[in-house]
Amino acid sequence: MSGTTILVIADPAAPYLKALERVPKDVRLIVSHEMERVKDAAPEADALFYAETNAALLDAALPLAKKLRWVHVMWTGVEGVLQGELLKHPVPLTNGRGVFGGPLGDWVAAVMLHFAFDLGRVIRQQRAGVWQPFLAGVLPGKTLGIVGYGSLGRAAATRARAFGMKVAALRRRPELSADDARVDASYAPAQLNELIAASDYLLLSTPLTAETRGMIGAEQMAAMKPSAVLINIGRGPVIDEAALIAALQAGKIRGAALDVFTVEPLPAGHPFYSMENVLMSPHTADRVEGFLEPAIECFLDNLKLFCAGEPLLNVVDKNAGY
Repeated sequence: MSGTTILVIADPAAPYLKALERVPKDVRLIVSHEMERVKDAAPEADALFYAETNAALLDAALPLAKKLRWVHVMWTGVEGVLQGELLKHPVPLTNGRGVFGGPLGDWVAAVMLHFAFDLGRVIRQQRAGVWQPFLAGVLPGKTLGIVGYGSLGRAAATRARAFGMKVAALRRRPELSADDARVDASYAPAQLNELIAASDYLLLSTPLTAETRGMIGAEQMAAMKPSAVLINIGRGPVIDEAALIAALQAGKIRGAALDVFTVEPLPAGHPFYSMENVLMSPHTADRVEGFLEPAIECFLDNLKLFCAGEPLLNVVDKNAGY
């Protein structure tokens, strides 16, 4: 497809955009994150690559992009952009699904090791100058329950199996895991509490949709083992944070590891900051050296398909929200 124009909504100075130098010579790129420039360029765009976090730029461009035939979002989560013009726009939407699975899977493994070996206690004793031997836990034989068994869940499952853990997976269509050697037990959404009760580590890697918002509340906390740890790499609002805080303060579950929160940045003075049974990171579990490079490669792969008129990868179901 010759003469293709791509509007890239991003900071032109961003180092990760250097890889875009490899686009075909007959593809024209217009790169900006300035509102007026984005609006001026929108009518020329055959496709749009959104690599920003300001959804207002996307909403402003879409009504003006009369030639538009494809939108690609660099990120995995699309709930922030599907609330505006994009939700009703007829063009296909693709995303970076799966490109951040490696770092996030590693983070989940690190979290489980942290709690298994009680590294929080190790650090506290060291800082206090206390020599007090104790018995640590193990990962082999423990069960990682995964709510949202997509690309992120599979990455975590691969690492869990390497530690000799069992994997229980919940997904809309559990039959899709029948031939997955990583999965020991499959659960349907209606069996959420059963999966929770069977889990030593409960991983949330589900997108944020109307169905998943608030799905982990007081009832689900009560179903967890007292020794269980809740891990969230999906979206903050999937958890009822008040219920989680209450469960943690009462010692009803062992702990939580959180990379995402209902409100971000997490407000100063929030209880999570001072809770010894909480391990938290500021939504940076996937931000490792070179973490955006696979996301750019994903776009470039789809660009080749788009220019060749072939089916695109990672097409998002706008109604489902992922």
